[in-house]
Amino acid sequence: MTRTASAGGDTSADNIDSGGGRTVAPEPYVLADVEGPLDRAELTALDAWWRAANYLAVGQIYLMANPLVREPLRAEHVKPRLLGHFGTVPGLNLVWAHANRAIRRRDLNAVFVAGPGHGGPGPNACAWLEGTYSELYSHIPRDGLGMAAMFAQFSFPGGVPSHCAPETPGSFHEGGELGYSLLHAYGAALDNPDLTVFCVVGDGEAETGPLAGSWHANKFISPRRDGAVLPILALNEYKIANPTLLARIPEADLISLLRGYGHEPIVVAGDDPARVHQAMASAVDTSLDRIADIQRAARAGDAHEHPRWPMIVLRTPKGWTCPPYVDGVRVEGTFRAHQVPLPAARGDDEHRAVLEQWLRSYRPEQLFDESGAPVPELIDLVPAQARRMSANPVANGGSLVRDLRLPDWRDQGVEVSSPGATDHEATRVLGRWLREVTRNNPDNFLTFAPDELASNRLQDILEVTGRDWQADIDPRDVGLDRQGRVIEVLSEHMCQGLLEGYLLTGRHGVFTCYEAFVHIVDAMFNQHAKWLDASANVPWRRPIPSLNYLLSSHVWRQDHNGFTHQDPGFLDVVLNKKPEIVRVYLPPDANTLLCVYDHCLRSRHYVNVVVAGKQPQPDWLSVDDAQVHCARGVGIWEWAGNNDAIGTAPDVVLACAGDVPTLETLAAAAILRDRLPELRVRVVNVVDLMRLVPSDEHPHGLPDSEFDTLFTRERPVIFAFHGYPWLIHRLTYRRANHAEMHVRGYKEKGTTTTPFDMVMLNDLDRYHLVMDVVDRVPGLREKAAGLRQEMVDARWNARAWTRRNGADIPAVADWRWPDPARG
Repeated sequence: MTRTASAGGDTSADNIDSGGGRTVAPEPYVLADVEGPLDRAELTALDAWWRAANYLAVGQIYLMANPLVREPLRAEHVKPRLLGHFGTVPGLNLVWAHANRAIRRRDLNAVFVAGPGHGGPGPNACAWLEGTYSELYSHIPRDGLGMAAMFAQFSFPGGVPSHCAPETPGSFHEGGELGYSLLHAYGAALDNPDLTVFCVVGDGEAETGPLAGSWHANKFISPRRDGAVLPILALNEYKIANPTLLARIPEADLISLLRGYGHEPIVVAGDDPARVHQAMASAVDTSLDRIADIQRAARAGDAHEHPRWPMIVLRTPKGWTCPPYVDGVRVEGTFRAHQVPLPAARGDDEHRAVLEQWLRSYRPEQLFDESGAPVPELIDLVPAQARRMSANPVANGGSLVRDLRLPDWRDQGVEVSSPGATDHEATRVLGRWLREVTRNNPDNFLTFAPDELASNRLQDILEVTGRDWQADIDPRDVGLDRQGRVIEVLSEHMCQGLLEGYLLTGRHGVFTCYEAFVHIVDAMFNQHAKWLDASANVPWRRPIPSLNYLLSSHVWRQDHNGFTHQDPGFLDVVLNKKPEIVRVYLPPDANTLLCVYDHCLRSRHYVNVVVAGKQPQPDWLSVDDAQVHCARGVGIWEWAGNNDAIGTAPDVVLACAGDVPTLETLAAAAILRDRLPELRVRVVNVVDLMRLVPSDEHPHGLPDSEFDTLFTRERPVIFAFHGYPWLIHRLTYRRANHAEMHVRGYKEKGTTTTPFDMVMLNDLDRYHLVMDVVDRVPGLREKAAGLRQEMVDARWNARAWTRRNGADIPAVADWRWPDPARG
């Protein structure tokens, strides 16, 4: 049953002029006597904390001096650029204060997720009140000097951002982009059985696509194995310029919606502080009691249906406690309070006077002692040490990382008697190894997939676990498991966000996805990469496990699904990020894929993107050769070329990156060896794409001397690439031989067709690569005109065969690398 905890007052506000066009300051209030779970002393103390946090938040937005307002505010005390968002902050501070009360009473292990955008002033203020800020930043002590320093640095050049960034103690959720708070919260709760996550969801954020799907994440939380999330939907009715949808639909509809998502909502609404405090305390107590009951029953082994988890709907005014009117226009309770309620406080005497009154309305003389430190009554409200949400090690996940117990990948390697003699589905081979990784790490490793685990040939993982599923299970279902270690949900946003929350709190995982549809999480990848980059520069942050992608069902073997499933452009997106953060691997066969992924799971603080096919592909390298080749990242395959004479340079370099491009390159090399045996051909395979970048631009980059040794300084390079051709040009534009780089790759030509017809559509096929050699090697065009024409005819015949038979021509489909030992 839905509970509504009435807090009195009217949260609506009109926008008409009032007060004769004046700017009106908020009045200090006196706490009313209101019945509830808080006695008078506790009510007074909680309200004092809330006022202190609000005061500190306003100070961060506005002040660069005179932090305790012990002299009249002057223009030079106010920042010249007023940046920040106040509108959501009072709600965040209210939740933090009441969470602290619960932590102290119940000895909770809890963390805080601030979903509403740029609400950074609130968690910053609470971390300073708790003393954590000063412990981590010794130049910002918990006194008046520290208060001034904290105010001055906020949204200021050389300072800290306006949202909950890596610099914010207790934060593991970046507030720069909206929509991911619930996913990060639930990801943190996975495999953390004693953790409670207080997650504030902004009502603007709730309109985003990722957040709309996130309500279903509770179907993957096991009350026996995992922690709990207490969502608090903060309905303050407005975003930057418009009302929010969930705040304006009828409350009965809202409650029905949230109940449909599997929650039992408790509504706290009002603008009277005393009533809101009492209602909020009751709501938090009721919610935590219910969570404890759910977990106790599950852990005792009692049979249960999927539980209905509690949540809180918090309705308070936008910019609560800010000036009600500015220049005669309503501000508090409207969209105008979203950012800076008094935008002219530095240059406008009236605005500045009202700012001073606003700050004084929180009665700072009651909250801070003569030195500017919080009074003892506030410090008494702070949980002990690591129980402080701003100091909880879960929010600094790198400090909790346990290394994975990884089996030897070589034990799962495939036998390779000679290059290309056998075929394997590379991702199926990897799946056998990931099965053992899952078995060895029953509480520290998860796999996420948008309904594509088996499609991407990783189904062997399901031999040791099922798919996590906390909703109803039907007898017709297969492989569902209340304690499953695989999370499959047809939302790339949910997979990415849950994995991010899991990684940010110190655990390990893999996200496997169809290559074309990983673009759905471009922005989420972008935000995570920025978090990694920024947190690497925060001294007290520790490196977290890497975000590991496995992209399969890739562009060259999506021939059955067609054009919509053909897009390798995620690589271009990834390579926009800083080189210290991103890595891209294109293993050409099963053994190199195993070796690469072992490296990725051992790494820290990277985004690793691995692209590998799921269809049968030739095995080129033995386990030992794969290990050496992957360690180099790029290398000459001497057995594939035709340049045996020591001291002679090649006439042409055939380079390749990716499994299908490698196959077509080797097939082209075989044609050249047979038809032009005098042509000196070098074959270079690239596994680590970052090796192409100069060493001064990426840690994995090759020095110019080594690059020139491999690719020469002046000979033609025919490069067959998995992705868009211009990416190789972008990576190599500074190299001496860039003018001789001729790249073949995906040219946005696709359809439902055969595998070889797909590469022909994009001129990546073996015949076209041979034609490129003839066209670009000096003097060869005249000598090999007949071979070139033969290649043109071969392309025409292959396409005609496909159109007649619906399959690839046998000369291609049955092709093997010509090993002399096989005759």
